[in-house]
Amino acid sequence: MTEAARLLLPGIREGFTALERACNTLRAEDDILRMKAPSTLTMRWLLARLSRFRHLQPGNEVQLTSAWMDVDSVDFNDEPFDCAVLLSDGHFPPDWEASLLFPEELIPVGAPNLLNDQPWDLARLASTELLHPTPDRRDWRSWLEHMGLSDQVSLKGGQVFDTLELGMIAAARGYGVSMGDLLMVAEDVAQERLSLPWPTAVASGLNYYLVWPKTRPGGERLRRLSDFLQGEVRAMELPAVARLS
Repeated sequence: MTEAARLLLPGIREGFTALERACNTLRAEDDILRMKAPSTLTMRWLLARLSRFRHLQPGNEVQLTSAWMDVDSVDFNDEPFDCAVLLSDGHFPPDWEASLLFPEELIPVGAPNLLNDQPWDLARLASTELLHPTPDRRDWRSWLEHMGLSDQVSLKGGQVFDTLELGMIAAARGYGVSMGDLLMVAEDVAQERLSLPWPTAVASGLNYYLVWPKTRPGGERLRRLSDFLQGEVRAMELPAVARLS
C-alpha cells in the first residue's frame, strides 16, 4: 500500500462503516427480523420455536443466523442483525433492550442406557469419561464447584468439543458423559434420547436474553417475539431434578 493510500484508509473505512449502518437501517424496515443466536440453542430449542412463531403469527418472518460464539456477542453497528439471543450476565449497553428468556442450568447428560446398570455415585462419576463441551472445561468446572466435588473428580483428559451440542451428541452415542443445559435437554430426556445420570442441575449465573437496539425500527415486532419466546419457556415441562442456584 502506498503512503497516499494509507492516509486515505481511515476516511474510506469510516465511509463504508456509515454506509453499512444506513443499509442495516433500511433492512430493518422490511418485514424480516434478522436474528443471531448461538448454535446449540438454535438446534436444541430456538429453531422449533421460531417455526411455530411464523406459523401462529403470519407476516412476522424471522431470518436466523446460527453462529458459534466463544463469547456470546453481537455488534449491531457492524453486523446485519436486528436482534440476538445471547448467554450473558445481563450487563448490556444502555441503548439496548434486553428480555430475559431463561437461566442456564448445567446438568450431566449421557446415553439412555447409562441408567440401566449400577447406580451413579461419586466413584462412578470419577471413573467415567467426561466429555468437555468447552475447551476450557468451564461447564464441568462450574458444576463440580457447585456440587462441592472439585477435589474429587479430575477434569484431565477426555474429549474436547467446541459446543454443548457436539458434547451432547457424543454423549448420546455412548462416548461418555457431557454437560448440558436443563431446558435444552428436556425434550431429549422426555423422548429417551438422553439420560440424566446425576439428576442435579446447577445455575451457572448466566442467562439467555433476547436483545435489540432501542432505536432500531421493528420494536413492536420484537416485543411480540419476546413475549412469544417467554411464553414458550413457561410452557415447557422440565425434568424432575434437584436445582441448585
